[in-house]
Amino acid sequence: MLLLLNTYPLRVSQDLVFRSKATTLQSSVSVMVYSLSGLDRLTEENVSQAMAVVEETGLSRILVTDSAGKVLYDTRETNDALGEYSFYTEIVQALLGNDVFSSSYRGGAFRSRAASPVLYQNQIIGAVYAYEYDTEQAALLEGLQGNLLRLSAGIAVVVLCLSGLLSRALTRKIGQLLTAIREVREGAYSHRAEVPGRDEIAQLAQEFNSLTDRLQTTENARRRFVSDASHELKTPLAAIRLLTDSILQTENIDRETAREFVTDIGQEAERLSRITEDLLRLTRLDSNVLERPVVVDALPVLEQVMRMMSLVAQEKGTELTYRAEGTCTMLATRDEIHQIIYNLTDNAVKYTPPGSTVQVSLFREGDQVVLTVEDNGAGIPEEDLPRIFERFYRVDKARSRAAGGTGLGLAIVRDTVEKRGGTVEAANRPGGGAVFTVRWPWREGGGQT
Repeated sequence: MLLLLNTYPLRVSQDLVFRSKATTLQSSVSVMVYSLSGLDRLTEENVSQAMAVVEETGLSRILVTDSAGKVLYDTRETNDALGEYSFYTEIVQALLGNDVFSSSYRGGAFRSRAASPVLYQNQIIGAVYAYEYDTEQAALLEGLQGNLLRLSAGIAVVVLCLSGLLSRALTRKIGQLLTAIREVREGAYSHRAEVPGRDEIAQLAQEFNSLTDRLQTTENARRRFVSDASHELKTPLAAIRLLTDSILQTENIDRETAREFVTDIGQEAERLSRITEDLLRLTRLDSNVLERPVVVDALPVLEQVMRMMSLVAQEKGTELTYRAEGTCTMLATRDEIHQIIYNLTDNAVKYTPPGSTVQVSLFREGDQVVLTVEDNGAGIPEEDLPRIFERFYRVDKARSRAAGGTGLGLAIVRDTVEKRGGTVEAANRPGGGAVFTVRWPWREGGGQT
C-alpha cells in the first residue's frame, strides 16, 4: 500500500508533465517552422532575421539546420555549432519528414526535445530543433515525492504502533485463553478465561467458559455419583461383614440365630446385586449402548408387570389398579418398557402407606403414548421435586433403604425414556399423593408383544 502511495502519484504527475511538455514544445517548434516556411532556401542570414521575431526565450536551446543537417542558427551563447553538421536523432528524423518529440526525467530535471521539418513547396529545406531543460517542475515533483515519503513514513509509524498495540492485545488475550486451557487441563474446572471485548477471541473465551461450565457440572455429577455409589455399595458390604463377624465371634450360636444372620446376609447380598445391576444399566445408557428399537405394544407389558406387582401390593395392603385405552405402540424395546413401568409402579407401592391406592394408566393422546402412575399417599415435598430423578437422590433416605431401594430407579426411568425421545415428569396431585407421567412418541405398527 505504501509502495503504491509513493509510486502512483509520481507516475501520474510525470505523465502530466510529459504531456504538457509535448504540447508546449511542439507548439513552439510549429511557430518557428511556420516563420521559416516562406523561405525558398535557408541561410544563416535569413534564418537569423526570421528567428529574431519568434525566438522563444523560455527554451534552453534552438537549432535550425538546412536540408543537409548543417547548423544555420544556434541560440547557445557561444554559437559554437554554427557551420557544423548536427546528427541529433531528432534532427535526423525531422529531415526525413517526421515530427519528433522526446522527454525524460533524470538528475532532478525534465529534458525535453522536439524537432520538425521545414518545408517549401513540399520539399524539405531544413529542420528546427528545440531543447528545454526544466528544473522548476522537477523541483515541484521532488517536493511531492518528499511529501509522499514523509507521509508514508508517518503512516508506517502509525501502522507499526497500532500493529504493536493490537499484537500485544491479541497476544495477551490468547495467553489468557491458553492459561485457562492449561488450568482446566490440569483439572481446575472452576477456572474461567477472563477475556474482555467482543471480538472473535472474546467469543471463543465465552464458548470455552460455557464448555468449562458443562465440564464442571459433569465432573461434580461424576464425583457425587462415585461418592454415592461407593457409599451405597459400602453399606450392604458393611452389614455383611458385621453379620459374618457376629457369626464367627459368637461361640455356640444357636441354629435359629445363625439362620437369621444368614438370611440377613442374603438380603444384603441381593441388595448389593440390585445396586450393581442398576449401575451397569446406567453405564450402558450413558454410553449409548442400546438395543436396536422396534415397534412395541405396551399393553401386554403393562399386564405382565401388573400381575407381578399385584402380589407385592396385596402383601402391603395397597390397592393396585390399571386401565389401558387405544393402540399404545412406540419405538423401544420390550425390556425398556418393562423396566419403566416396573420401576414407577414399584416405587409407588413401596413409598405409600398401607391402605393407599395406586392407579396405573396407559393411553394414547394425539401422537403420543402416555403412561401415568399415581397414588394417594403423602406426595413429594416441593423442594425435592426438581431433584427427584437424580441418581441416588432420596426424599427419605432411611425409609428408602428400609424399603430396599437403591436410589437409582427413577434415574434409570428418566435416562431410558429420554434415549427414546420421550419425557418424564413428577408432580403432586391436588387431592394428595404424587403422579409420574411418561410420554413417548407414538409409532404405527403391529407391535412386538
